[in-house]
Amino acid sequence: MPGNSPQQTILIVDDNPENIFFLGEILKTDYNVKAATSGNEALGIIWKDNPPDLILMDVVMPEMDGFEVCRLLKSRASSQNIPVIFVTALDESLDEAKGFEVGGVDYITKPFQPSTVLARIKTHLALYDQNRVLEEKVVARTQSLARSAQALNDTQDVTIYALATLAEYRDNETGGHILRTQRYVKALAMHLMNKKKFKALLNPETIELLYKSAPMHDIGKVGVPDHILLKPGKLTHDEFVIMKKHTTYGLEVIIKSEQTLGVDPKTSFLRFAREIAYTHQEKWDGSGYPEGMKGEQIPLSGRIMAIADVYDALISKRVYKPSITYNSTVRIIEHGRGSHFDPDLVDSFLEIKDQFRGIALSLVEDEEERVALESEEPASAPNTSQSAPIK
Repeated sequence: MPGNSPQQTILIVDDNPENIFFLGEILKTDYNVKAATSGNEALGIIWKDNPPDLILMDVVMPEMDGFEVCRLLKSRASSQNIPVIFVTALDESLDEAKGFEVGGVDYITKPFQPSTVLARIKTHLALYDQNRVLEEKVVARTQSLARSAQALNDTQDVTIYALATLAEYRDNETGGHILRTQRYVKALAMHLMNKKKFKALLNPETIELLYKSAPMHDIGKVGVPDHILLKPGKLTHDEFVIMKKHTTYGLEVIIKSEQTLGVDPKTSFLRFAREIAYTHQEKWDGSGYPEGMKGEQIPLSGRIMAIADVYDALISKRVYKPSITYNSTVRIIEHGRGSHFDPDLVDSFLEIKDQFRGIALSLVEDEEERVALESEEPASAPNTSQSAPIK
C-alpha cells in the first residue's frame, strides 16, 4: 500500500538500543515497527516471520555487519526485493558504493532528522509498492500468455488429429494407426538422437514436432477415389498411379492451409508435416515416389515415417491383406535395409524393435493383430512380395 499505511512494517536493525528507540519514536505513529539488535536476529525475523516492507540497517555491527546481512537477504527469493536503507554515522568511514553493490537502496545518517527519515522511507515504500504491482502484472501476463500458448498448442493438436482421422476413416482404418505410428516415430527419433550422426538434426523440440506431424502422413488420401482407396485386391497400374498422388495431395493440402491462414511456411509448426506427407513413400534406393529421391535426399522425417508406416501396415489387418506376424514384419524391414529404408534407421529400429512391439500391443484393436504380434514362431525367410501391397 502506498504512503504512510499503518499496515506497513519497518524493521530496524541496530546493535545500539538507543538508535532503535529514537527511530522507533519517529516511525511508530505511521508504521508497525520491529527491531533486531544483530544480523542473525534480523535474519530470523525476516525469514521466519512475515517479512517487513522495508529495513533500516545499521552498517557497523559486531559479528555480522549490515552489508553482509543485506547480501544474505538478496540471496533468497523471499527477501531479495525488500528495500534496505543503510544507517550510518557522519563520522564513520565506509565504502558507500559497496552498500549499493550488495543491494541497498539508500543511506540515512545519524543524528536522525525525523523529516528526512520519514521522507526517505515514504519514497522507497512507494517504489517498492509500484515494483510489486508491476511484478504482479508481469506474472499475470506471463500466465495469460502461457495459457494462450497452451490453447494454441491444443488447437494445433486437435486440428492435426481431426484431419488425420478423417483420412484414416476414408481408408477404412481407425485412429489406432495414427496413435501407433506417432509413437513409433517418437521412439525411433529419440533413439536416433543419441547417435552421433543425428545429434545435429534431432533434439527434444524437433522430436515433439515430428510426433505431432506424423498423423498427417496420409492426409492426401482424402483426394483418392473410394474405388481405388478401398479396393480389396491388387491395384492395376493406372490405379496405382492415382494412389501415388496421395503424397502430392497431402503436400498441397498443407501448403494451401498455411497460405489461407497466412502462416509463414519457414516457421510453421506444419513444416515436418509437409515433409512427411510428401516423402514417406520415397525409398533409399530411389525407387519410391513421388520424386524418386535417393538416400539422404529424402528428409530424415520422411525416412523415419517410412519405417513407422510400413511396420504398422504389415502388422495390421487391411481390406487387401491379413496381419503379418511380428517376427516376419521385423525380417521384412531388415530385408529392406539399403533398398527401401535408410540403413542407419533400420539398425536403430532393430535395436528397439521390442519397443515397437510394445507400442503396438498397447494400442492393438483387432484380435487377429494381437495374435500375430504375440506369436513367437520363428520368422521364415523374408518374402519381399509381402511388402508390396501397402497402399
